Amino acid sequence: MEESQGNIGQSAVVEASRAAYAIIREKFADAVSEFDANPTMPFFEILDTSRWSEIALFMRDNASLRFTYMACLSGMDYPEDAKLGIVCNLESLGEHGHRIAVKVKCDRDGGAIPSVANVWKTADWHEREAFDMYGMLFTGHPDLRRILCPEDWEGYPLRKDYEVQENYHGIKVPY
Repeated sequence: MEESQGNIGQSAVVEASRAAYAIIREKFADAVSEFDANPTMPFFEILDTSRWSEIALFMRDNASLRFTYMACLSGMDYPEDAKLGIVCNLESLGEHGHRIAVKVKCDRDGGAIPSVANVWKTADWHEREAFDMYGMLFTGHPDLRRILCPEDWEGYPLRKDYEVQENYHGIKVPY
């Protein structure tokens, strides 16, 4: 009995996310992928990366959506596709209660993603972390600099091809 109630609750979450996505798809058609009804976290991808900040503002400000909370922005490495990316977990807290994940990708070498730090304040720190750990650039970010590693650290520690430095300023790097 409890399992079927869980499936009903999960199904309701997916359907609420699908309804929110339909509003986004109607406005941005070719700039977004099809909806993925992943039961853990439904998502879609931004296909036209240059429109990400415009779509983010719409998602936050549209009265039927009100995605007012960015719970997380996680960096991703897709070396087989020569891409880097982010996954943003968004929620409409206190108003609609729906949630969705949005994936945004860029070229692994020299690619950039528009910053959404002006849309969700939490993106500021998360984008800096993705820059520091993956080397992703965020155009329009107010303070894009390393946040966890020293400014002169070589490489990006969360890339799948990262090789740990043996020494840093003459000090052996433990690994």
